[in-house]
Amino acid sequence: MAFKPYRPKPPGNRPPGSRPSGGPRPYNRGPRPPEHNINSFIRAAEVRLVGDNLQEISETVGEVVESGVYSTSRLQKWAEEVGLDLVEITPNAEPPVVRIVDYNKFLYQKRKREKELKASTAKVELKEIRFGPETGEHDFEFKLRHAKNFLGEGNKVKAYVQFRGRAIVFKERGELLLLRFMKELEDYGAAEQLPKLEGKRMMVIMSPKKSGSSAAKKKAE
Repeated sequence: MAFKPYRPKPPGNRPPGSRPSGGPRPYNRGPRPPEHNINSFIRAAEVRLVGDNLQEISETVGEVVESGVYSTSRLQKWAEEVGLDLVEITPNAEPPVVRIVDYNKFLYQKRKREKELKASTAKVELKEIRFGPETGEHDFEFKLRHAKNFLGEGNKVKAYVQFRGRAIVFKERGELLLLRFMKELEDYGAAEQLPKLEGKRMMVIMSPKKSGSSAAKKKAE
């Protein structure tokens, strides 16, 4: 069954008990206009037809229907014959691009794809790991395990060595520590740049590997 388009009601012929003109408007949700131009609401004289159901349409209308440019009135006639809607999917193209589909089903599939895309787009967080220039082996291994888990979960890791007071003279130690940190994590992520010193802090940011993150997470566990 073809989609029933939104049609604004003409002025006048107010029902009994309605407010006179000039007064506050009563709250009335009313029918919403469609998200796309469809059927008689398509204003372009010519449009480009696309779709994967053209063979089925051909069999119903008794003509060969292929992708290409047609007059809008012709496609509106075909859409009516097959009980579907002519939907303008790319209005800014020259000419606009349309499909002959069930508009309600088209909207359902569109929203389903958007929902799946939103669900699959995981929020990437930046996790911080702090070292000192005299970080011991046990502490290093402990923080390394955390970093592996963070990267395995798809998060970024910002590792830094904090120098306090005169400890800045040991910046080479901090650089070596971060280089070792990067080496230990090469199966889990990659550094966005080499360690760099900013004030009294030397840092590096590791991004997770896009492929094999689940395997990296398993190894980290």
